[in-house]
Amino acid sequence: MTSAPDHPQPASLLDLFVSFTLLALQGFGGVLAVVQRELVERKRWLSKEEFIEEWAVAQIMPGPNVVNLALMLGGRYFGLRGALTALAGMLTVPLMVVLMLAVLHAQFADVPAVTGALRGMAAVSAGMIAATGLKLASSLRKHPLRWWISALLALFCVIFVVLLHLPLAFTLLSLGSIGVSCTYRALKRGQP
Repeated sequence: MTSAPDHPQPASLLDLFVSFTLLALQGFGGVLAVVQRELVERKRWLSKEEFIEEWAVAQIMPGPNVVNLALMLGGRYFGLRGALTALAGMLTVPLMVVLMLAVLHAQFADVPAVTGALRGMAAVSAGMIAATGLKLASSLRKHPLRWWISALLALFCVIFVVLLHLPLAFTLLSLGSIGVSCTYRALKRGQP
């Protein structure tokens, strides 16, 4: 997929590196919300629809979703050099921060305040992911599937993962296959 000509794009490899470094440093746990806000709303390198398509591909590839997205966007704008630059931006500084935090956590893991703070951050992260999902739901109006089919697939996804504790690979393969098949049929019939 190529970017529309009216989209802004990274000015240079340095801009790409710095942008993904800053993005990675903001993404504690709830990275989806941060990535969507930065790439779609602030920088406008992607439209909402492009973001959803790219994020879907990034999710089914092995490895961290946001790293996959960085590789795809870097490659889109600057080829292999861009992909490697975006990857370096995503990993270099955050790796140093994580190593420092690991050393600190080893020393203070038993402190009740630290344990409570980490539990609180997990709740905030879950809320950010839910809020981003709701924000991006408006783009489903342009999707070939009817909204209720998408909602039903989302509901089954929650049931599979949260209630039934089914493996993510099974959930992605089964519900993803159904979603792709339904979308293919809708596109073939030419339904809005």
